[in-house]
Amino acid sequence: MSSGAGKNVQSEVESEVEAINSIYGDGTIQQISSCVGTDFYLLSVPQFPVTLRLGVPPQYPDISLEIVQVESTGPATRKGYGTRVLAAAKDILRRVFMPGQACLYDLIQELDVNLREESFKGEAEPSLHLPQKIKNTQGVLEETAGLKDSTDPKWTLSEPVSEKKSIFLGRACRVTSTGEVDTAMAHLLSTDKRAVKATHNISAYRIRQHSAGNEIIYQDCNDDGEDAAGARLLKLLQMMDAWDVLVVVSRWYGGIKLGPARFGIINSVARKAVTRRLPPDEGKSPTKELKDRPSYDFSYAQGFDKTPLSVENLDDK
Repeated sequence: MSSGAGKNVQSEVESEVEAINSIYGDGTIQQISSCVGTDFYLLSVPQFPVTLRLGVPPQYPDISLEIVQVESTGPATRKGYGTRVLAAAKDILRRVFMPGQACLYDLIQELDVNLREESFKGEAEPSLHLPQKIKNTQGVLEETAGLKDSTDPKWTLSEPVSEKKSIFLGRACRVTSTGEVDTAMAHLLSTDKRAVKATHNISAYRIRQHSAGNEIIYQDCNDDGEDAAGARLLKLLQMMDAWDVLVVVSRWYGGIKLGPARFGIINSVARKAVTRRLPPDEGKSPTKELKDRPSYDFSYAQGFDKTPLSVENLDDK
């Protein structure tokens, strides 16, 4: 392999690691050493007390990375926990890896599902309802006729981020039903000409309701043409334990592909929109930063800052 090719591979790995750390938090995956061309990383499995050592060859993603060993487990884990996690991770890697395609995120996501199923065995889980997908942009626009200003969902906005001529903006609002999700999306796309002109309006929501002592969860996402971005956005809300919230990330494509790094930016502006400090309301404290990993419950949030978009010439992008 030429030195130029090696640099390109290294850049791809760095972009993937950057995106994962943006989604799950700094330090989720970090390089620790390099030996005979293989780079070694530590993967701290999000929300589980186990760290894996990974070996990434210079030919990745054309050939698979390797799960070398369990580096550590938490002090309260049961005997054999690390062995089971290692076996599960290796089995998942064999299933998700496809030559030429980065697989670290898929590995983490599938391992998360596997470990949660293991944790919940024999326990009752809340009822999970997956309603119809959030309507795509065109579908929403067709249903916006006559929408009144009283449906204004009062969005909280992130600061816009510009990267290689692409512009990203995150916004979040409170929702308590799937009907409110559709209404909020319809209002956005009927009243904000910048959002209408966006190349993608990626969205995800999570709603928690209680009925007759039972917990009902509604959650879903929409890529709006940005492949796999919606699922990552929903995963971010799950990691933040965010409830009663709809988050939308608008991207105005600038003509230069960003690769996996775009997922890091999408999740970064989404996180900032959700965690943006709110004015204290009736003694309620403002939300904290994500690093504190609180539960973001939007059920008490009655009003949000409306921050004007400050990127110049956005309407022409």
